[in-house]
Amino acid sequence: MPRELRPRKPRKSYADIAGNGIEDNESAAGPSNIHLEDEADDSENEFEPDKDPKGSNKVLSSDEDEYDVAMDDIQEPGSEMEVEETPKQRRKTASSIKPPQAPITSATYPGSPTMSVSLKTRKEQSRRLPPRVQQATCTPSEATPLVAAPRAAKTYALPSPSAHHRHRAIPVFFREEMVERLDELPALFNEPRIVPTNSMTADHSLTNRVSKAWGFNVGAGPVWQIMEDRSCYKESISSGPGPEKESLRRPRVYQDVSVRPGWQVLITRDALKYLPTDSTMTEDGQFKPPPQVDCYLGPCDRQTRVSFNMFDSVATSAYFEDGTGYVFNAGSPVWGIDWCPTYQADRPVRQFRHHLAVAPFPSRSHAPGIGVKTARPSPACVQIWALKPRTREDNTMDDDHPQRDPAEVRCEMVLCLESGPAQEIKWCPLPAHDPWEGAPPRNPRRLGILAGTFEDGSLSIYVVPDPEDVRPPEHDAARPVFVGLPEPALRIEHEGASCWSLDWANSEVIAVGLTNGCLAVYNVKQALESGETSNIFPTHFIAVHQSAIRALAWIRVPPTDGSGVPNLSEDPMVIASGGYDGVECLTDIREPHGNVVNRTRDVINSATYSMFATGPIMIDHDNTVKSYSVSPSMLGRGHILIEPDGPVWSVSASDYHPQLAVGSADGSCTTTNTLKSTRRGGIVPFLVHKIYQLDYGRKTGEFRMLEHFLPQEMQEKTTSAKGKAQGKDKHKDKQDADADAETKGRSTNTGVWPSEIGVHRVAWNNGNGLGGAPLLASATASGLCRVDWLLGRWIKDRTPYVSVPKMRKEVEGASDESDEEV
Repeated sequence: MPRELRPRKPRKSYADIAGNGIEDNESAAGPSNIHLEDEADDSENEFEPDKDPKGSNKVLSSDEDEYDVAMDDIQEPGSEMEVEETPKQRRKTASSIKPPQAPITSATYPGSPTMSVSLKTRKEQSRRLPPRVQQATCTPSEATPLVAAPRAAKTYALPSPSAHHRHRAIPVFFREEMVERLDELPALFNEPRIVPTNSMTADHSLTNRVSKAWGFNVGAGPVWQIMEDRSCYKESISSGPGPEKESLRRPRVYQDVSVRPGWQVLITRDALKYLPTDSTMTEDGQFKPPPQVDCYLGPCDRQTRVSFNMFDSVATSAYFEDGTGYVFNAGSPVWGIDWCPTYQADRPVRQFRHHLAVAPFPSRSHAPGIGVKTARPSPACVQIWALKPRTREDNTMDDDHPQRDPAEVRCEMVLCLESGPAQEIKWCPLPAHDPWEGAPPRNPRRLGILAGTFEDGSLSIYVVPDPEDVRPPEHDAARPVFVGLPEPALRIEHEGASCWSLDWANSEVIAVGLTNGCLAVYNVKQALESGETSNIFPTHFIAVHQSAIRALAWIRVPPTDGSGVPNLSEDPMVIASGGYDGVECLTDIREPHGNVVNRTRDVINSATYSMFATGPIMIDHDNTVKSYSVSPSMLGRGHILIEPDGPVWSVSASDYHPQLAVGSADGSCTTTNTLKSTRRGGIVPFLVHKIYQLDYGRKTGEFRMLEHFLPQEMQEKTTSAKGKAQGKDKHKDKQDADADAETKGRSTNTGVWPSEIGVHRVAWNNGNGLGGAPLLASATASGLCRVDWLLGRWIKDRTPYVSVPKMRKEVEGASDESDEEV
């Protein structure tokens, strides 16, 4: 006996709710009045298929109209007819199903046959597609218009990208107080002439003026006329007269911190184990001193071979009449270089000397592992070099080329450490040295506070002594003094991870990128002032990346309150980071996660923050360098700044000007302007300046340093344009390029470079005022480092807006209508 099914209950139609204009009143306007069938005519069994009105057992189905729904046959036990669908019909049925709106039972349209819809069992629905709309069908002439489903509106709006348009950088922090600018051309070791002026962000029109004026710079360095300090530190003193003075915006910090006891001056024999060495050993088991570096300097057609021993230096003015660079040898590949900040009032005491920290590897063959900690003690060194006026007339390396430059670069001190070689080093961004004039408050005085990530996996902070106070009276001034620092002032370690990258937010807060993908933020002020040397707890610890964090940069702008007013006494809150997972993130340390800005298949080796580009500058795919805006109206928008020929090792931006420095694996050190013209095709091209290119001969083992390159215009193209260009005859282009290179006597670009020529680090001078802002330091894998004095110029040597005082609105009559005067 067949199983009895529960009787079917009457159900009203929901077609009037589906939005098809169906009404109960038959006289309603419109051609699509629907008459619902009498409920008494419905089958008593809700699982029985609907029958033809003529009484046949045929199941009704329709698959001719795209709005019809084809249902499978459901047969009662004992029925005489069974109808099945073919697989082709079922596929067609599934494709005709529409999104659900409202279920209905049956409806009769005038002039059309009756269509009945039956429900499925739950078991049968689970085997098929999800339930869809059971919607009545009408003829095309009687069909009512369908209403599109509402779409969620975007909560943001970004300008449409264009290959020929570059949006102007929008400032994030607006300084209304006066600032300083240069009134005459700066010169090394001379006191600059400084005058007060209006800040670039004092008002909107002034921001547009100065930004547009920076776009007319066509030189390798900054134009000195409109440089200004755009930095913002919470330690700055806003009260009192003269808020534009650098001594108030960059005050002296850590005045009560002294050099940690235990330091000692080492003799040369005891210091040898800390210095760079050769990869081979002598017969008695000692490492040989590092080999000399033979490098050709001078013009391409008449270069001179120069042999550099460790601690040797030479000025490029000996080989170029207009040379403004200085080359020196650190002994082995260098992975850390940074300028030491000095207080404004103390610079004339030491003739505006500039100190530079250089961190070499133990040897050329040294290859550290990511996250692999070296057991202490691990001897290594950090060298302190000084750019200062020349004091010895016989300091020349080649008698045929006497030095014509009044300055020299010399290694004054070598810090002998036990923490292993440094992966990255950075000075405290504010002056932390003792006063150089008058009686010393302590002996030895401080030169500064240096932080670094070392191969023992730690973040170590050292209080560096002043070379003038630790040098013995009988010591030769031409040779460096070796100072042993067995322990740092503060050492921070993490179990299971190594400290890999770092960046200072100000003099108190420092961020560390770990090899496990986490960010750690520390406030080190109390530990340094109290003398605490053990581990301190981080104020923030956030998991951001899936692998080691190699690039790190603070967004150095103060946080704002609810009304948008910046709180100048608070620390920055946003960190830009990039790792070996190819992900670039912006992390607000008040939130426990990072926000992905970009993804790439390359390793992110470096990151920097530019106050002029108003955002972090990091690396994208195909060796491109991009800036990402952090302004709310342009958040996340990126612009390509430069495309070097090789992978990028380092990028550096300045607080005083918008010039960006890039060091890459092809041996080139290049600069470009981040405030380029907003529209392609104007009178100012997008120029890239190659400061120098290092080349290496594998057979001879000799280097050559080429410079004085002509500026190159960057061809920025869209993705489609790049694809079309790649589809051309590459073989013919390569033959033409090779023939042209052979004719002009220069080498062609290649995708394979010796590891010895990579420019590992570049650093602008950010801590020595407007007079030292044009200085750029760079370090290479050969051990050769370089300091360049770079200045820019206006296109056609014409000052925009007639003069700088008019541009800055320092004089009366400088109205906003002067765009025609540019």
